[in-house]
Amino acid sequence: MKLSHTPWALAAVLSLPSLACAAEAGGAPPARGEVPAVSASGHDLRPLDAERIAAIVETLEPLQVEVTQRAGTERAFTGATWDEKRPGTYVSVVGGLPLFRSEDKFDSGTGWPSFTKAVDPDHVVARRDASHGMVRTEVLDARSGAHLGHVFPDGPEPTGLRFCINSAALRFVPDGEPLPPESAPLDLARAYFAGGCFWGVEDVFQQIPGVTAAVSGYMGGAVDRPSYKAVCRGDTGHAETVEVTFAPAVVGYEALLKVFLDNHDPTTLNRQGPDVGTQYRSAIFAADAEQERAARAFLAAQAKTERFAGRTIVTQVVAPGPTFWPAEEYHQDYHAKHGGSCAVKVY
Repeated sequence: MKLSHTPWALAAVLSLPSLACAAEAGGAPPARGEVPAVSASGHDLRPLDAERIAAIVETLEPLQVEVTQRAGTERAFTGATWDEKRPGTYVSVVGGLPLFRSEDKFDSGTGWPSFTKAVDPDHVVARRDASHGMVRTEVLDARSGAHLGHVFPDGPEPTGLRFCINSAALRFVPDGEPLPPESAPLDLARAYFAGGCFWGVEDVFQQIPGVTAAVSGYMGGAVDRPSYKAVCRGDTGHAETVEVTFAPAVVGYEALLKVFLDNHDPTTLNRQGPDVGTQYRSAIFAADAEQERAARAFLAAQAKTERFAGRTIVTQVVAPGPTFWPAEEYHQDYHAKHGGSCAVKVY
């Protein structure tokens, strides 16, 4: 079963607080709550194709097929893991995505495995289910679209949720045993970009599939743990910088370089629009020698394009070495907290 409907965020389905992402003219960033390409924990969430799902289904037991592919339900107190008490991880039988952990499991008295939360909120998708004469919230595996069970707002603290899941949809991997390869996270890397006010730079990169995190901070100065006020005064030499964590298997470093160059003006020295000062300079802080080489080659190639005819790219490429200092908490996720979004521009 593939995801053929726009996923519902758990918060929206269960009438809990949620954040909306406004799309502006010139670009339509993905709505917050949609399934990302890579989860915050670094797992690949790109949908499995129909051929791959069909091959997996061929290996499953009839009850597993009935539950995961036809939204069936196993009989209470009959599943292999409803009373499992060993520490470990519960992964999807279709695709292997890690879904739940034993420390979040509790005895709900229902006869089905019950959990207070998922391993990663991105790993499960909630969808309105109006079958059988009632309205419930169905829970699906975000990678394969396999039916898992339902979630109810009657669980214990701290979440108040009860994920009521079929054992037939899960494979239990005890701690101490290796997770199967398909359950492992992707390798992640980091990149650092300064292109004016970090609120906008952060928001732009958060919209890129394959980026798992974007953090606002400071880089390139001579003072440890700089404050925003000191950076704004120009006392420290830092630039407002965003640390981007990404999965190279999904989005490459050169693609991030293009996003960076496409979404600010790299020809204005120590300035972006109305923001003036060295803290607003355009800079690429390489995480390693390979990133430095790639950045220099990319800028050299871009300088020869029609877009920069008659203009000079002033973006600095800084060799590996400077420390990234995260900014104060009130700067993080600024657009998400306060509404609005920077449209991603493509030239």
